[in-house]
Amino acid sequence: MNKGIEPVLTPRLAYPLQTKDRLAYVVNKLSVVIPAYNEEQRIAKTLEDVGQFLSRQAYDYEILVIDDGSKDKTAEVVRQLGIKNLILVDNRENHGKGWVVGQGMLQATGDVRVFMDADNSTKIDEIAKFLPVFAQGFDIVVGSRRIKGSHVPQDQGGLREFLGWAFRTIVHIIVPVGVTDTQCGFKAMTAKAAQQIFPKQTIFRWAFDVEILALARRSHLKIAEVPITWVNDAASHVKLGGMLNMLLEVLTVRWHLMTGKYK
Repeated sequence: MNKGIEPVLTPRLAYPLQTKDRLAYVVNKLSVVIPAYNEEQRIAKTLEDVGQFLSRQAYDYEILVIDDGSKDKTAEVVRQLGIKNLILVDNRENHGKGWVVGQGMLQATGDVRVFMDADNSTKIDEIAKFLPVFAQGFDIVVGSRRIKGSHVPQDQGGLREFLGWAFRTIVHIIVPVGVTDTQCGFKAMTAKAAQQIFPKQTIFRWAFDVEILALARRSHLKIAEVPITWVNDAASHVKLGGMLNMLLEVLTVRWHLMTGKYK
């Protein structure tokens, strides 16, 4: 048995869409955190989609775009949008996706906080399946493209599928967090869980998702996995070099667990 993390089985849940009243009971304020790097071509459409959905909900909300030192006009595009409760955090230097996700999750003020990808591969309306899970005592809800009920309408391509399978297998062996899809970019958690996890974060680029889930397990937080719809963006690519970097960072997480760095 691996040292430092308990092999707890994560519940796989499949909830239907809930009513406004039900959602309002579960959450008072939702924070949506969107990390962005060179997203001037896609960010406006994503934010308009997010804003339109949230404006129809009964709960309060905020949308935080955390610019990771973009070299294009991402920040300028966001500033020009007249979307309610939209906040831009304009970092002038690049720190890595994990770093800006952590920055956003800690700066957020919602009692439930979700981070999602700027390409809108998983739309914000999926949160309707997540929120009722928190009422059952879960601290973190993870979107999954791998469990029953998930929907991935577009083929990702043979190489990407293989690399994804290889990475999942490696994670299961080295850092078994009990989640089938650690890399899905749609994850939600309570404010308390975010404040407990992200101050301990040490991985800021390729495998930050694995680390935050490992930290959650180590802290005995309750994690649920919920099926989502995920649409592959042709402009998004996974390269072999990136997979190697991810592997090195997963090994780093394993080392930190073994040496007590997270204490």
